[in-house]
This record gives sequence, structure tokens and C-alpha cells, in this order.
Amino acid sequence: MDHQYCNASMEGIESKGREVVIMAKPAPAGACELLMRVLALALTLGAAITIGADKQTKVVSIQLLDTLPPLNVPVTAKWHYLSALVYFVVANAIACAYAAFSVLLALTNRGKTKALWTLITVLDAIMVALLFSGNGAATAVGVIGFRGNSHVQWNKVCNVFGKFCDQLAASLILSLLGSVVFLLLVVVPMLRLHR
Repeated sequence: MDHQYCNASMEGIESKGREVVIMAKPAPAGACELLMRVLALALTLGAAITIGADKQTKVVSIQLLDTLPPLNVPVTAKWHYLSALVYFVVANAIACAYAAFSVLLALTNRGKTKALWTLITVLDAIMVALLFSGNGAATAVGVIGFRGNSHVQWNKVCNVFGKFCDQLAASLILSLLGSVVFLLLVVVPMLRLHR
């Protein structure tokens, strides 16, 4: 029933005796699709800004020798210290820029050129792949930060940099939602072709 709301609008009601015939005209896919593109833009922009502003400094005690007192050293966690998070930010920035470009195309073209919409659907699929790969890379780093890895002696850091990890998790959720919206932008035209 939900997809009928996006794909059809009431044009008129015609009555024949006791029967009421509802005539529906397919609404331009542009309204629903444009809304999804704006949502993808907002989500990927929010993900990039959330992780781009992610920085936390803590004072950590380091024990060099048992006979010496511990040293208190300020340590800063930033997103650009890890290449996986740099990839994540760049992937979201690319998807955001593409979403803005596709919104402009959707507003100016309005479904007139089918070849252009085929290209946009292919680019949407590329954005899905790019975002899911960036999400996977950032999630892997986040899991290691949260749990650590005893096999390679990597300690967990989220117990020290809690705010940094919380912002990373929020950014991952936003980016994942943006990925799902781009996925819907690929699936909906395929379902339309199937009908």
C-alpha cells in the first residue's frame, strides 16, 4: 500500500450507477525519488560532518618502568589518524556530492531523458558499493576500538575515548541509512521495469 502512495495519485472519481470507479494516474516517480535523493544527501552529509568533527583528547597514564612514577601524557584521537576512517569520510563526501548533483538533475530533467536516468541508476549502484565498503572499513576499526584484539596485542580504546567512539557509531548509523536510501534508489526503478 505504501508504494502505491508514492507511485499513484488520484486523478478523478467516476461513478457508474452504484459502482464507484477510481481512476488513478501514475504520479511522476520524481516526487518520491527526489525526496529519497534529498534524504540520501542529508544522511551522507550528516555522517561526514559527524565523523569529520570527531576529536577527543584525554590524559593517559603511561608506566615506563616499575620503579618510576607513571607519566601523564595527553593523547588525542582524530579520525584522520586511521586510513579506514579517512576512506569512510571520503566515501560519504563523494556520495553527498553525487546526491546533490543528482537532485539538481532530478529537478531539471524530470524524467525526460531515459538514457540519463539509466546512467543515474548505474551511478546510484556505484554509490551503494562505495558507501557499504566505507561502512565496512569504519565498522572494522570501530569493533577493534571497542573490543581490541588480543591476538595481535591491540588494546581497546573506546573505554578511554568514549566520546570519539560514540560519534563514530552515530556517523556509521547515518551512513548506513544513507546506503539503504541509495539502495532503494536502485531497487525501485528495477521494480518499476519489472511491472
